[in-house]
Amino acid sequence: MAELLRPRTLDEVVGQDHLVGVNGPLRRLAEARQLTSMILWGPAGTGKTTLARILATSANYVIESLSAVSSGVKDVREALTRARERLGERGQRTVLFIDEVHRFNKAQQDLLLPATETGEVVLIGATTENPYFEVNAALMSRSTLWRLHPLGEEDLVTLVRRGLELRGATITDEALRAVTSSADGDARSALTTLDTAIVLVSLEDPGEPVDVSHVARARDGRLYHQSADTHYDQISAFIKSVRGSDPDGALYWMVTLLESGESARFLARRLVILASEDVGLAEPLGLLVAEAAARAVEFVGLPEARLTLAHATIALALMPKSNSVTRALGAVTGAVQSGASTQVPAHLRDASYRSAALLGHGTEYRYAHDYPQGWVDQQYLPDELEGATFFDPSHYGREGALVEQWRARTNRSHQDEPIAPVE
Repeated sequence: MAELLRPRTLDEVVGQDHLVGVNGPLRRLAEARQLTSMILWGPAGTGKTTLARILATSANYVIESLSAVSSGVKDVREALTRARERLGERGQRTVLFIDEVHRFNKAQQDLLLPATETGEVVLIGATTENPYFEVNAALMSRSTLWRLHPLGEEDLVTLVRRGLELRGATITDEALRAVTSSADGDARSALTTLDTAIVLVSLEDPGEPVDVSHVARARDGRLYHQSADTHYDQISAFIKSVRGSDPDGALYWMVTLLESGESARFLARRLVILASEDVGLAEPLGLLVAEAAARAVEFVGLPEARLTLAHATIALALMPKSNSVTRALGAVTGAVQSGASTQVPAHLRDASYRSAALLGHGTEYRYAHDYPQGWVDQQYLPDELEGATFFDPSHYGREGALVEQWRARTNRSHQDEPIAPVE
């Protein structure tokens, strides 16, 4: 099913709007037929191979495809030779697509340098690994890096509905949620699960819609062995246990979710969100802990990543909690969306260009580092919002100490006396 539904044009691509949407940079390069060498970096099932093929055909380039897993130096040399002949004889440019490019050794990667430097080929490499660690610096400097994101819920629903139309099948709402949630942003995984579930229905319950039991068996019994509602309830219990500073409850629900087949990546993402939403400034290092755990999950994978998730889950549960960041963000977003002024005060405007001073831009700006404690009292909000307060701090954990230091630093009696210049 995944192969049958593989997009053939940019308009058929689901997801990655930041790259191939209406004004996406890769769409514009393809439409202008001006592709440059690039590395596509993203998780499995996000469309790297498909996107490379579409970009090549949209820009009217010939595509040569190699897999770093099975291709050697000889294969690379032959592909480059064909590209040179094609360019010299017919003026036809070539995209050399290399899947899993991070698996090429240094000698193989170095072989690509002259051809990409001269423009004999446009290299498009695809990788699931961080290219800064796995691709040599010389090749990276000759390429642009584009990050592909896991597909969102709505994108996966779109793909599942295309698959259902292709097979002439139907699905219950609960089963649809099961397919999209278990895929963890991987389009190929979602379509493979759906295809298997449809086959099971045709064998056991012809004419019936795909339900949760079919999805569970299509995934070897993983996930949704209970109802989808129960699954979401368990995710809710996991987050609320960490928020409620109960390490036992948090760890219990984390393991329950992993044992039911939940993605380690999904749980890591939830912890990163929670670190800002619920721990916040009470322990600013919470975000670093969660982010490090998310990176480790990608690097290590299951089953070892269970340790990393347990580490981060317990640490975040033990930390003090504050939602002042969440509240402040909500307050500012509400003000901006309700039409509050966005006019920048004259003294904060850019003063780097000619005639800026004549307009009064930046002329009364006071440089904070010229004053004691690196602070001076001046207006930063638009005129109509002067004096408005959006950030309402809590006194929990480190936030209390940070706020007290901030208040002390910004309320000294000599705050308006500039620091004397160093002789």
